[in-house]
Amino acid sequence: MRLSIWPGAGQRYDDILEVAKHAEATGWDGVYVADHFMPNAVPGRDPRGPMLECATLITALGAVVPRVRLGTLVYGNTYRHPAVLANMAATLDHVTGGRFTLGVGAGWQVNEHEQYGIELPAVKRRLDRFVEALEVLHGLLRRPVTDFAGEYYQLAGAVCEPKPVQSPLPILIGGGGEKRMLGIVAKYADAWNTWGRPDLIAHKSAVLDSFCALSGRDPASIARTAQALVVVDGPVPDVAFPVIGGSVAVLRDALSEYQGIGLDELIVPDGLLGQGSDRLKAMDTIRSLV
Repeated sequence: MRLSIWPGAGQRYDDILEVAKHAEATGWDGVYVADHFMPNAVPGRDPRGPMLECATLITALGAVVPRVRLGTLVYGNTYRHPAVLANMAATLDHVTGGRFTLGVGAGWQVNEHEQYGIELPAVKRRLDRFVEALEVLHGLLRRPVTDFAGEYYQLAGAVCEPKPVQSPLPILIGGGGEKRMLGIVAKYADAWNTWGRPDLIAHKSAVLDSFCALSGRDPASIARTAQALVVVDGPVPDVAFPVIGGSVAVLRDALSEYQGIGLDELIVPDGLLGQGSDRLKAMDTIRSLV
C-alpha cells in the first residue's frame, strides 16, 4: 500500500514545503493538495481564513520536490473549463517529469460558489456537466484532436500540445455516491478516491466493482485510494470526518485493515499531526507502520 501526505493549504507555503520535502526524504510515495479558495463554512472554523490556490501550489511543489508523485484532491469542475484544465495538467506533468495525477471532482463547496458568483447546479446537472468535462479531458489529453458537442462544452478541432509525459496521464475521480458517481468512476477513472475508514472503503469498493462489471471494465484497472484523519498518539476528536488511530497500536491495526481490503494508496491529511518537529515525528511514526 502506497502512503501519501496531504498538507492543508491553509498553512504558510514554507510549512507545506517542509512537509512535502520531509515526505520525499523519508520514503513517502506522494503529496496531494486540495482545490479550494477558502475554508468551508462549518461550525468552529473561520470561513475567512487563508487558503493557498491549488494549481499554483501543486506546480510550485512539483518544481522543487523530486521523486514523489504530486496530485490534486480534487480539482472542482465548476471552477475551470476542462479544456483549460487539460492544458494545466499537461504542463504540470512536464514540470514534474511525469509525476502528476490529475484528481477531479464535480464540485461541492457552497460558500466558494456564493462568494465568487460561480454557479453550483443541482446534483444531476452538476454530474451531467462533470461527465462532459471528463469526455473533454480524455479527448484533449489522449487524442491528437478533439471534437465535442455537449450541452455544457463544445470543442471544434481542439488540440492540447504538448501531450503529457505520461501516456496516459492518470485521472483520479473523487467521490463516493453509490447511485451515479461510482458508475462515472467505473467508466472514466484510472484511480478513485473517497474519505472513509476501512469498512466503508471496502463497501464502496465493492459497489465500484459492480459498476465495473456492468460497463465491462476490469476493476483491477482502477486504483483505490482513500483518506482519513490520523491521530498518532492522543485523543480522537469528535469531528465530522473519519478518524483512525489514537495510539500507535490502534493506528497500526487500522493501517493493516486498509491493506487487508486491498487499498492501493492511503492519503494522510496533516490536520491532526501537530506542527513543526512534532508533525515530522508523527509522519515518521506513520511511515514506520506501513
